[in-house]
Amino acid sequence: STVSETESYLVGVGRADCTGPVAQVPLMGYANADQVGGGLLTHLYSRAFIVADPEDSKRVVFVSADIGMMSQRVRMEVLKRLQSKYGDLYRQDNVILSGTHTHSGPGGYFQYTLFWITSKGLIRPSLNAIVNGIVKSIDIAHESMKRARLFINRGTVENSQINRSPFSYLANPESERNRYSSNTDKEMVLLKMVAEDGQELGLISWFAVHPVSMNNTNRLVNSDNMGYASYLFEQEKNQGLLPGEGSFVAAFASSNLGDVSPNTRGPSCVNTGESCDNPQSTCPVGGAAMCMAKGPGNDMFESTRIIGQNIYLKAKELYEKASQEVRGPLSSAHQWVNMSDVSVELNATHTVKTCKPALGHSFAAGTIDGVGAFNFTQGSVEGDPFWDQIRDQLLGEPSNETKACHKPKPILFSTGEMSWPQPWHPDIVDVQIAAIGSLAIVAVPGEFTTMSGRRLREAVRREFDSHGAPGMNVVIAGLCNVYTHYITTYEEYQVQRYEAASTIYGPHTLSAYIQLYRGLARAIALNTTEDLPRGPEPPLLNVVNLTLLPSLGAEQAPARKAFGDVLQEVRQQYRVGEVVEVTFVGANPRNSAENATEHNFLTVERYTNSSGSWHPVQNDVSWDTRFYWSKGSLGRSNVTIEWHIPPGTELGTYRIRYFGHYKKRVLIISTITVPFEGSSAAFEITPP
Repeated sequence: STVSETESYLVGVGRADCTGPVAQVPLMGYANADQVGGGLLTHLYSRAFIVADPEDSKRVVFVSADIGMMSQRVRMEVLKRLQSKYGDLYRQDNVILSGTHTHSGPGGYFQYTLFWITSKGLIRPSLNAIVNGIVKSIDIAHESMKRARLFINRGTVENSQINRSPFSYLANPESERNRYSSNTDKEMVLLKMVAEDGQELGLISWFAVHPVSMNNTNRLVNSDNMGYASYLFEQEKNQGLLPGEGSFVAAFASSNLGDVSPNTRGPSCVNTGESCDNPQSTCPVGGAAMCMAKGPGNDMFESTRIIGQNIYLKAKELYEKASQEVRGPLSSAHQWVNMSDVSVELNATHTVKTCKPALGHSFAAGTIDGVGAFNFTQGSVEGDPFWDQIRDQLLGEPSNETKACHKPKPILFSTGEMSWPQPWHPDIVDVQIAAIGSLAIVAVPGEFTTMSGRRLREAVRREFDSHGAPGMNVVIAGLCNVYTHYITTYEEYQVQRYEAASTIYGPHTLSAYIQLYRGLARAIALNTTEDLPRGPEPPLLNVVNLTLLPSLGAEQAPARKAFGDVLQEVRQQYRVGEVVEVTFVGANPRNSAENATEHNFLTVERYTNSSGSWHPVQNDVSWDTRFYWSKGSLGRSNVTIEWHIPPGTELGTYRIRYFGHYKKRVLIISTITVPFEGSSAAFEITPP
């Protein structure tokens, strides 16, 4: 049966914490081994949405989580948990897991070797927090299903993106570029969910921009510009509640953001201030390492808020005006594909193939949003003999077949030919489309560039049109299911900047995906998804807790001090706009994450005279509070909490409290985890 014109869907929404350990774990995204967590700006969340047909068992699940990207390991563990809990209700084909692509979340949740290098191996607490958070958000959505209607709207977001590889974009055919007004996709697509009883449930927004407003010097875990947009929308709809509380769920999901940066002032040389918007993104003095893009704000915190607020304001406008209802049947299609061996028919006479995965030299150069650890320049089509030798010793020479397949990419890491101690990159990749009436969500396993995304959407739309499903709204959901780096067009690939060097399956990667997704769209349009071959199942690699993370030993407070004692006290008075700061005798925040998934490290509390009691007005989810942890020697550490007093804060008496756990030695070799708390002195917020 299908949903008739008058009937509604059953819809459930859920949000759950997936933050994980906020200290000592490398942050995932910039591939910078020095960028290790040292505190918390805001929590990370998994946001889940379930749409079901009231008449039968057809369902679609979309999850957007505040993490760098989905990993195959996360997906496999989540689906195993869903199967044991719900049987065949939630499956490979109808569950889409997408990452927002924040670069400020804990790493270590991957089973392939390449990702261990910068994230200190496979870190179980990090992986578990993400898996548990995703499953819990789906549980909450499952429990809260009610009859609801869906509305779709779209609009243009200005002043929030630049193309960070414009010279690659210019390699695309002029006739194709002339069809578009910009070298980025400025369109936001928004899905609004309202229950039949009038309750507003939530929304999903898809918009293409990198959440890299926070740069690679940041040490505080946070969800970046997209997370700030979610926070603003949820704060507005869940009024009167603390941040992170309330039933309204607003997901700002990723799309084809491969070559799109939020750092709108563009690239300039850190040392001289001059522009480095050149094909190599390099500076006269200091080379590529000096070329960094800046956001619109005075610092990265302000830039994050400016970009996040732009996105939020457009979403708010689209949400309020959304009137086009989404109706019709639900369906989903999924396949596993060996992406290192796909034959693509370009035309009647010409067939090409994808390659075993490999990364090119420009991969190590990084981008203007985060420069590489080595001073490779972008656009490298000549190998560098020094690094080539190191690579040969470390990793072995790529085979002639792989070299030829990837041309003109000079190969730095031939990951598809490296299997020690585990495979370095996936071969088996998920391709997936879910349709909710006239909305088709194309779940892609990586970062499609602007033009790659346009070609894919157009091909999928055409496939629907020509098989009896005209007028579909086709949206790309990025960073889904398994991470395979970037997907550029064939023309962009020839230029070999970072995105092209990171197109791991070779020059015909995009053509292969277009062929595969057309097949899925055709199956959905013709209602033949049952006949799609499942494809080869990905391996669940036997990775034990392989990690370079320091172990959690017993901790000490300084002489004559206890955990939670104040080391540096607040002032007695502050004005709105100032920063309250207090430092405590602290303990490793990892102790808390391993005890409670949703641990709250701090509150800002206001004293109410009438009741003679303290009431929390902010917590550690708030973007106005910052929690810093610094490790000392001899098992000691400090915690500093800042509250950046926002405009509109009520005058009165306040205090800041800190909640932690320390490891206490019992017997000679074992420790127990002991909770403790501390509080600042009271302080006044006075008129300006």
